[in-house]
Amino acid sequence: MPAAFDLYLYRFFIVWYVIGVVLLSFHLVPPWLEWANVVFLITSGLLAIMFFYRSTSRMIGIFIVLFIFFVSMFMESFGVHTGLFFGNYSYETDFGPKLVGVPITIGFAWIMVIATSHVLAAPLLNKLHVLGRTLYALYGALIATSLDLILDPFAYEVKQYWVWHDGGLYYDIPFTNFAGWFVLSFVLHLCLAVLLYRKGSWQNNRSFFWQKRMLYLYGMMAGMFIIVSVVNGLVLAPILSIITLAVFYTVYRLLKREVQVI
Repeated sequence: MPAAFDLYLYRFFIVWYVIGVVLLSFHLVPPWLEWANVVFLITSGLLAIMFFYRSTSRMIGIFIVLFIFFVSMFMESFGVHTGLFFGNYSYETDFGPKLVGVPITIGFAWIMVIATSHVLAAPLLNKLHVLGRTLYALYGALIATSLDLILDPFAYEVKQYWVWHDGGLYYDIPFTNFAGWFVLSFVLHLCLAVLLYRKGSWQNNRSFFWQKRMLYLYGMMAGMFIIVSVVNGLVLAPILSIITLAVFYTVYRLLKREVQVI
């Protein structure tokens, strides 16, 4: 059974999530309530933190969380100050306190992205032997980057949370942004494979509760951006996101089924 704190945290997120979908979809968020974005991103990150903390040994879980947070914050800071990794962009909305020029909420968001994409990609490694860790990391990076296909159009076109100073073919977002997402996600997933995949199996399966919630969380995050984007007139991004969601969850179910049969 999950601890009481875990249940309360997850229930709080669900309530905040439902309210957020309604408010964002119909532009009902008043200026004085913009801080709610900070609470939402931090809470989603806390869910992922609890996944890593509960699923493996506490020291390894804490190390993974800190590693993802600081590596992603460093790369985001590098991108903001140089425009060389994610593209040339700047934040337009106050996402709370900043570290090295980047809101700390972005670090929490990256923990959520990596945790959820890891859970979806992890069964692949159970089926592979040659180059298994590398292929898992590539697939995990693809899942993570696919979330950005709906996240960035929503954040840029609908809410103007950040502004791109260089254009691109996809909603005027530069290709370097998605390339940066893929490279960073690949490196982080590869590190997870090195730390957690030993003796032919994943060593972070101690919490079925949080593993299952990470599956839900990826779909919920994508679903929220899909709903808000459709309501606000975006078409291509929601369609692509729905297709990728269907593919990733179908592959996950097939891989899990094969592993259970074996």
